[in-house]
Amino acid sequence: MPYSPLGHSGLHVSNACLGTMNFGTDPQAPTSEAEAGRIIGTFLDAGHNLVDTADTYRGGTSEEIVGRAIAHRRADVVLATKGAAPQGDGPNNRGLSRAHLTRALEASLRRLGTDYIDLYQCHVPDPHTPIDETMATLDGFVRSGKVRYLGCSNFTAAGVVSAQWAAQRRNGTPFVSLQVSYSLLDRDIETETLAVCREHGLGILAYSPLGSGVLAGRYRRGAAPSPGSRLAEWAAMPGPRARAYVDALLTDRHFDIADDVATVATGLGTTSATVAVAWLATRPGVTSVVLGPRTADQLAANLAALEFTLPAAVTAHLG
Repeated sequence: MPYSPLGHSGLHVSNACLGTMNFGTDPQAPTSEAEAGRIIGTFLDAGHNLVDTADTYRGGTSEEIVGRAIAHRRADVVLATKGAAPQGDGPNNRGLSRAHLTRALEASLRRLGTDYIDLYQCHVPDPHTPIDETMATLDGFVRSGKVRYLGCSNFTAAGVVSAQWAAQRRNGTPFVSLQVSYSLLDRDIETETLAVCREHGLGILAYSPLGSGVLAGRYRRGAAPSPGSRLAEWAAMPGPRARAYVDALLTDRHFDIADDVATVATGLGTTSATVAVAWLATRPGVTSVVLGPRTADQLAANLAALEFTLPAAVTAHLG
């Protein structure tokens, strides 16, 4: 099993990261606790070590499930979670302020059943909190021993630079990772974010390698998402943002790319999902690909895709 340092750090992680957004205890959760246990066990038994969750996934029950599943082998796991998401209606129950992050970390530690988190990440940027306050708070978590390494998620290139400079100004702890969407459908980070992360010592944890399922052929051009699918769930959420996100995914351009990937996969005798994951795993700057399986069978297919070698001509064709 190959492991790589996460950014400019001594923390070594596998080229696959297990994303646990689907894990929950409610009846609507795509993955039950029993199946989640099988997925986590299979993932760790295969030699992979990076497991990622968040305080907002399934109302916090994802953290609870992950904590119970890894309790007997905690030392084998690089445990990552995130804070920033709303945890109530009050103005101080969200974001990256000292007030909210301190409470969020303690709640995550309780749900995970552990006394430390290997990688604590800012889930989203917070334009209402000075970045110096955020980085000072996070540095305090590291100095207390409750957090080992720091990362961010969904930050822009400018946001990464601002955070690293803030840490440097106070001789504090910098970020070592950026978790960000990256796939054949979403290549925005290639413009400047990859170069910024390389310059400032952040490894890339690339999520949504299948473009929320579009690259795997789970959706059809001109058709509404099928009931029970992830995009159908998001489309049904209140407010315009979720609907706009779904509409932005189900475009003719994205279906054209998905059709091209399907043609490539047929020629190689494999699946579209395998081509998409294999392509992403070899992109410069990517440390680990975040996989979000709903079942143990999906996990097995995704892990096999990481071992698939694309011919040079195919890689050049995909760009």
